[in-house]
This record gives sequence, structure tokens and C-alpha cells, in this order.
Amino acid sequence: MPMETVNYFKALADETRLRLANLSLHYELNVNEIVDVMNMGQSRISRHLKILTDNKMLTCRRDGMWTFYSAAEEGDGCRFVGAVKYLFEKESVFKSDLAGAKRVREERSKAMINFFDSIAGAWEKLKREIIGDVDINNLILQNLSAANTIVDLGCGTGDLLDALKGKAERLIGVEKSPKMLEEARRRFAGDGDNIDLRVGELEHLPLREEEAGLAVINMVLHHLPDPAKAFADIHRVLEKGGGIIIVDLLTHNIERMRERYGDRWLGFSKEDIEKWLEDSGFSLKKIEYFDLKKGLKGFIAQSVKK
Repeated sequence: MPMETVNYFKALADETRLRLANLSLHYELNVNEIVDVMNMGQSRISRHLKILTDNKMLTCRRDGMWTFYSAAEEGDGCRFVGAVKYLFEKESVFKSDLAGAKRVREERSKAMINFFDSIAGAWEKLKREIIGDVDINNLILQNLSAANTIVDLGCGTGDLLDALKGKAERLIGVEKSPKMLEEARRRFAGDGDNIDLRVGELEHLPLREEEAGLAVINMVLHHLPDPAKAFADIHRVLEKGGGIIIVDLLTHNIERMRERYGDRWLGFSKEDIEKWLEDSGFSLKKIEYFDLKKGLKGFIAQSVKK
């Protein structure tokens, strides 16, 4: 029997590692979140994560000082876990872990909402600390394609929606922070029914299938725990041939932006964006770059639903 095969069996011959393998099939989590779910010490969790990662059953993604773990998507380790994952459905401990992970994600989401509620009144000023004098709204308008309905995903206090007025028959703004949405409603109090503001998350959009012709996600993606899931739901709500404009930060290492601006990701590479789009059924058409404050770089990408 090849030694590599023995290693796969050894890697899963432990209850903690079985639980970690099961969690990784459903969620991408950092070490602190896993510690919270499994109620174990960090050193113990880290030791077991290393064994699973060394055997290519898990992958780890570094993002600044944080490391996130999820199930490997290819290779022999992935196939080995896939062959036994049906057994995870039989034990209550696995179900309990998934319930715990769901709770952790919900608590994280509530904390994010509370954060943005607390800064809603100062949000436009905070944005200027990053974007400076760059006119991102104008960049978006220059890349706008014709559409009857445009949806601004993570619309905040409505700054971009204001710039989009007259560019489509109907505008929809989606925002998960109630306080941000209150600011937007005050802004558009006299605009009738042309601007439809909805509370909701980007991973579960409050839109019907194929309701919009164009989606814009402006400096929001780096706040999301699961951009891939968001792209999949954006695909659902766009009509065939509909477009998506993405504006965000390129990969950087300014760790303090997590605390000051509520960032979940420290930017993205072109490869990150291209993979998520392709996996979700989009085709990347164009990407351009621009300089921001604090030594940061931004990008604007255009994509079309296949």
C-alpha cells in the first residue's frame, strides 16, 4: 500500500480532524472562528488543521494577518474526503458543529451591521480617507452599459444612486445596514418611486430572478465574508447578457483597515475576481486600475452574464 494512501487514512483517524473536515466542506473559517465553534484551544486546533492541510484535504488562504481554511477543491485529498463525507450526516456532533458555524457567521453579520449603523452619518467622510479626490462615480458612469433597471449592491447612503439618476428607468439600492438605508431614504425623499431601496444581504439578494439588467458593486466586495456566494446570487438576479461593474481594492497589507472600515478582505487580485466571475457564469470583459490614498490601488472591472 503506498505510504500516501496510509497518510490519508491517518489524517482522518481522529474525531477533531473529522469535525474539521466536515466544517470545511460548508464554510471558510479562520482559526478564531473554528475555536469558537469547537470550543477547543487554538494550539490544538492549529495542530489538527496543519495535518489536514499537509495532506491537501484543506486549503488555507492568507489575508494579511488572518488565515482562512476551507475544503480542498481538487486533488486526491479532496476526493478522499468526498468519498467519506456521507458518513458525516450520521453523527449528531457534525450537525452541532454546522449549527455552531452558522451561529458564528450570523454573529459576524450582526457585528458588521452594527458597525455600519454606527458610522452611517460619517460614511461619506470615511470613504474620502481612502479614495481621496478620485471620482469613482464618474468612472462607473463611463463604464455604464444600457439597462432598464440598475441595482446598486451595498448602496450605503445612496451616493452612487444619486449619480445614476436618469441613467435607467428604474434604480434599486440594496443595503444591509438599516441606518445607512435611513440616510439614503432621507436623501431620496422627494424622488417618487424611481428609486427602490431594499434592506438585504448581497449573498441573499431581495430581488427576483432576472429582475435587473445591470448590477454595480462599488467598494463593497471586501466587506463580504463570501464573495463567491454573492456573485452566484448576482448572476441569479441579472437578465441574460446583463452586466456587472465591480469597483474595489487590489490586494494590500494595511491590517488596520479591518478595524477602522470594517474590511473583511485586504483587497483582491485580478485572479480572485476572474475565478469568482467565471465560476458564477460571468465573463470578464475589461479591468482597469487607478491610484488611491494610503498607497492603495483600486480596480474597475466589467463583466457580462453568459
